[in-house]
Amino acid sequence: MHDPYNIGAVLRSCDAVGIREVFVVYTEEGLMTNELSIGRRTAMGTQKWVDVNFYTNLEACMDELTSRYDHLYTTHIGPESKSIYDLDLTQNVALIFGNESDGLSPEILKYSTGNFIIPQQGMAQSLNISVACAISVYEAMRQRLQKNFYGANNPVESNQQQALLADYLDRHENNFSGKEVFRKG
Repeated sequence: MHDPYNIGAVLRSCDAVGIREVFVVYTEEGLMTNELSIGRRTAMGTQKWVDVNFYTNLEACMDELTSRYDHLYTTHIGPESKSIYDLDLTQNVALIFGNESDGLSPEILKYSTGNFIIPQQGMAQSLNISVACAISVYEAMRQRLQKNFYGANNPVESNQQQALLADYLDRHENNFSGKEVFRKG
């Protein structure tokens, strides 16, 4: 994403549904920087709760994603694309969104295990990145709520849940305001 306000809005939507981390990759020469700018006002403090993994090396980012997630679904219009509403988002998935002007690069699409679209009735075939993200993560939350993943059927091991709670409490008690986001790879 090019716009720091869109990054802030994405963080806000992700926090609202309990997503713990996002990955941002900059591959365009003009964006190669060591620090990521986040729209603090649009993020509204969510950088305290959502970890941002920032990369300028596509392969390093995708290697991390493929090692941690079973499915990498990309937003891409194509003959094999499925509606977001037809995906099983209760699995171990990462949703990958393109930037505001160019969408996803062919290099990223090589890593995709499936493409999805957000059905639209109007003439435009795209949404703002933060809106597309919000719609998608709320659909994932809806599906997970139906399976009671936020309750008795939570698929996360008990010790991992306790570690996550301890980390959140530590962030709260120590007035953690969100770290500056520096490049990982």
